Amino acid sequence: MIEKTYEPGAVEGRIYQRWLDAGAFAAGAGARPGAETFTIVIPPPNVTGSLHVGHALNNTIQDILIRFERMRGKDVLWQPGTDHAGIATQMIVERRLMEAQQPSRRELGREEFLRRVWEWKAESGGTILNQLKRLGASADWSRERFTMDEGLSEAVRKVFVELHAKGLIYRAKRLVNWHPVLETAISDLEVENIETDGKMWHLRYPVDKSDEYIVVATTRPETMLGDTAVAVHPEDERYKHLVGKHVILPLVGRRIPIVADEYADPELGSGAVKITPAHDFNDFEVGVRHGLKPINIFTTQARISGYAPKEYRGLDRFEARSAVLHDLEAIGALVWVEDKKIMVPYDEKTKQVVIEPYLTDQWFVNAEVLAQPALASVREGRTKFVPKQYENTYYAWMENIKPWCISRQLWWGHQIPAWYGPRNNADPDFDKPEAGPKVFVAATEAEAVKQAIAYYGRAVEVHDGGLNSGAYLKAFAAFETTQRDRLNAETWAEIKRTDPFAELRDSKVPLHRDEDVLDTWFSSALWPFSTLGWPHDTPELRKYYPTDVLVTGFDIIFFWVARMMMMGLEFTGTEPFHTVYMHALVRDERGQKMSKTRGNVIDPLQLIDTYGADATRFTMAAMAAQGRDMRLAVSRVEGYRNFVTKLWNAARFLEMNECVRVAGFQPRANTLAVNRWIVGATARAAAAVTRGIEEYKFNEAANAAYDFVWGTFCDWYLELAKPVLTGDDEAAKRETQATAAFVLDQILKLLHPFMPFVTEELWAETGKDGPKRERLLVLSEWPALTGVEDAEADAEITWLIDIVSGIRSVRTEMNVPAGAKIPLAVIGAGAETGTRIEAQLAALTRLARLASVDYVDDVPAGSAQLVQGEATFALPLAGVIDLGAERARLQKDIGKLAEEIDKIDRKLGNAQFVAKAPEEVIEEQRARRAEAVDRSDRLAAALQRLS
Repeated sequence: MIEKTYEPGAVEGRIYQRWLDAGAFAAGAGARPGAETFTIVIPPPNVTGSLHVGHALNNTIQDILIRFERMRGKDVLWQPGTDHAGIATQMIVERRLMEAQQPSRRELGREEFLRRVWEWKAESGGTILNQLKRLGASADWSRERFTMDEGLSEAVRKVFVELHAKGLIYRAKRLVNWHPVLETAISDLEVENIETDGKMWHLRYPVDKSDEYIVVATTRPETMLGDTAVAVHPEDERYKHLVGKHVILPLVGRRIPIVADEYADPELGSGAVKITPAHDFNDFEVGVRHGLKPINIFTTQARISGYAPKEYRGLDRFEARSAVLHDLEAIGALVWVEDKKIMVPYDEKTKQVVIEPYLTDQWFVNAEVLAQPALASVREGRTKFVPKQYENTYYAWMENIKPWCISRQLWWGHQIPAWYGPRNNADPDFDKPEAGPKVFVAATEAEAVKQAIAYYGRAVEVHDGGLNSGAYLKAFAAFETTQRDRLNAETWAEIKRTDPFAELRDSKVPLHRDEDVLDTWFSSALWPFSTLGWPHDTPELRKYYPTDVLVTGFDIIFFWVARMMMMGLEFTGTEPFHTVYMHALVRDERGQKMSKTRGNVIDPLQLIDTYGADATRFTMAAMAAQGRDMRLAVSRVEGYRNFVTKLWNAARFLEMNECVRVAGFQPRANTLAVNRWIVGATARAAAAVTRGIEEYKFNEAANAAYDFVWGTFCDWYLELAKPVLTGDDEAAKRETQATAAFVLDQILKLLHPFMPFVTEELWAETGKDGPKRERLLVLSEWPALTGVEDAEADAEITWLIDIVSGIRSVRTEMNVPAGAKIPLAVIGAGAETGTRIEAQLAALTRLARLASVDYVDDVPAGSAQLVQGEATFALPLAGVIDLGAERARLQKDIGKLAEEIDKIDRKLGNAQFVAKAPEEVIEEQRARRAEAVDRSDRLAAALQRLS
């Protein structure tokens, strides 16, 4: 017997374990013989992560697709796993060491620190995957992968080595986003530009050998110590005579050129721009165009370096700012200061550390070359974006792609497979300091040593302890000295005369492995194929690659989607997926972005605890409109919790009325119009839900299911069926019982992708009677209802519903007392309408609360009217309500609404208001207007009925 109330907390864990025990999530579970495959790879959440609403939306959508296609008999794989999250994980473990007053990372050394990280990962790294299980995620957990698994690490090394061999990975000195606390390069995604109250300082630079000067402006005056030029627009008449001349850099005394470059905007400030190639991304490009040598004035900790005047060396950048401004003012070089709103790049995680553009040696990928096939794939339609508008975002990124910095100065991650050694004196770059040491790139240390032996022609020795360790530096310097001595035949002969064993002492060449690790996005870019066993030719790779759909957020189109496209095409020859579904951002109910500082963060785990996973999931799906941000309100989740309860109560109602499945039930054989109608309506609902999921219109699919279950089935069919189920016609009762049970089965199937727990529980409960269930609902077949629609029955019951709905609306609008039974007068009814009235008289009278139904020639005085087809239906209300007072009330309410609409129109017509008001406020006003217009229209219709 079905319990009186549904308790999600008592059911969900038990149901999930039943699925696991049955192997329901395993790749290929429930697939038809020879079925086509359907594969999704989960966007691997950070191993440090905890479930947030974005995860809940993303994984609900994925699970809907997976459960849907599994029920359609496809060979389904949902590949799960986590990302090692280099910076985030290292920060957590370092913080734990500090809080426990244990030795720091550097005091522990690399090997011991990494052991501690793996230890933390074993203890806490599975948190988010367990939370996804609470959401109901039906991934194949037996195949869970981690971006630093040995198999995935092998793939990373192979890709690095092969791209390097092709010249597509190289080492260079370029500007990067630099985190001065962590002392590492970081990606753009790890930088958040925050609007701040700042200042713009205007500085005077004297023109060399002239009485003229140029005024430049900066928000970072300390960087002027690294200026190498001043740029002006080539068409700016004010400065044409100065192009090619020089200014003297204040405080430094350096003579720097005035260059003509279109980067300078004549309309902005003075039109002249200071150029600091080592500390500004735009300035770096200007420097490249004009051959300017960058001067790095910062250390890795953002202190002033030895390339600046000695009085500033060692100062923190902000201390240096104050000192520089003081000194500039003292010499009259500070012209004026203005307050200004500026965008400052902060560390995205803590939002406390200002990120610096920093010139440093890093590893880069030549992304421009790899981007071309990936661009063609989308342009030629082999991979499509849903919504399509995101293709433009993809094109914008890919057509303007820059070299991808892939090295990070961390310990946790994939260590770069490169080993360094001194250059052989036979190397053409031996006497070029800018060339740096010799690099050997190989998948293994053994292979690197083999390369080195071939290069040096002698034995090598790999040193541990850091690139700057004393032993390595000493060995490196000794070898270089020996190499230089060898170049001088007389010197070398003298050395050999005094030291016969010089050749032996020179026999081992010191090598050292690159200490840096790869950007986390590098390994993530290989995720669709590395998780399936690549670079090995595995059965899973052959079967499930390429995958089908990628579900992700718009903010990582470039960081992840584009890079997976590039790597997939480069190493497998095909696109990693045919569709990229981009879900929108989850905002609060006012349209504001969720943040801890605003205090408006909604925790999905709390939603699950309070309302259940099904209500949480259904909310996500019902609000997932393509291309539109979701406004999540807890009240919506509560509302869909009520929907879960409605379904549960409907099942209990059927059980109490002995609605049991019948073996071999044939819905086409139904005789009652109401049963023929509901079967056809079920088929239409199944088609609408199927279409919605196939077209990635999850809100339309969910709402089609909701409207059918709550409206069509519960509110209408069950109400219409009640007299039959409690009546004396046994044949009609049996048909209705079997039909109701059949339709409930289809409902459970249609709702399962959205609400898996309650549907699986009801599947089991309703399966206790009638034919034995062959399988769990999760592995059951998706509804396939064809040839069951009955146009005549559909027309008849739709007519009845429209009439009853119209009468109910009139009663509500006219304030007719709920318990009052009123007569219905029918005017001008044709034969078909008359037949329908007679056939459905009992239902019409009961559901519309009518005292009688009479055919008359004219509309009775004081009646509210509604027209259906050729007939007019009149409700005589004189004596039931005060018609005059009701007309006055309606007119008054319409007037109030007109005033409200006019007030909103004036507000939205105010250009100043629209320009200044937050987007969510404008949207709220538009929503209020639409609601007021709708209400006014309904009241006007009611007033017209009384006239």
